[in-house]
Amino acid sequence: MNARDAVLGRIDRIVPPRSAAEVAADHARIDRAYATRHHAEGILDLFAERVADYRATVRRVAPDAVAAKVAEALAARPGAHAVPSGLAPEWLAGVDPSRLVRDPSVAELDRLAGAVTGCAAAIAETGTIVLDHGPGQGRRALSLVPDYLLIVVRADQVAADVPEALGRLDPARPLTFVSGPSATSDIELDRVEGVHGPRTLEVLLVDPGTG
Repeated sequence: MNARDAVLGRIDRIVPPRSAAEVAADHARIDRAYATRHHAEGILDLFAERVADYRATVRRVAPDAVAAKVAEALAARPGAHAVPSGLAPEWLAGVDPSRLVRDPSVAELDRLAGAVTGCAAAIAETGTIVLDHGPGQGRRALSLVPDYLLIVVRADQVAADVPEALGRLDPARPLTFVSGPSATSDIELDRVEGVHGPRTLEVLLVDPGTG
């Protein structure tokens, strides 16, 4: 038995594991008599505005222009980029395959120019993008190690508010909430970017209404 198993074993003895049915029953008993959205219109406009507030770059693109915009974004950053194996292949159609590294290790990620990923949901009210690291999103390290991160967000993935977004997510999944580039102002209140994740965040918002 290693140290990790010993610690988890002690926790299980204090708080015994519960069945999925028990967890689901407790979840169903939670009172949710609250508003799940405070915005009925302009959801995509609000999302784009809030993302930009975080000093991220957001571009609205038509579905048939995603490949061109992804290729354009990566062409501006020399070097290879990480991509999860489940990312929509049509989004990468304009990129030289030799510049893409699929499902790289953490050691490989540290040497790459950036990463491209999809998402599970997005929140207009807070300008937040949520990854659950399912198909098309890759492991958590992919969104944290590279200095540059390009996230493709479909319009139908954008929820108006936090409660609405949480209702779309599986709480059993590992969730990563991305609100702009990684930054901190801990030292002398000077903003420093790229401390705990990507220094540069770019978002492509795939909007069928974009001409």
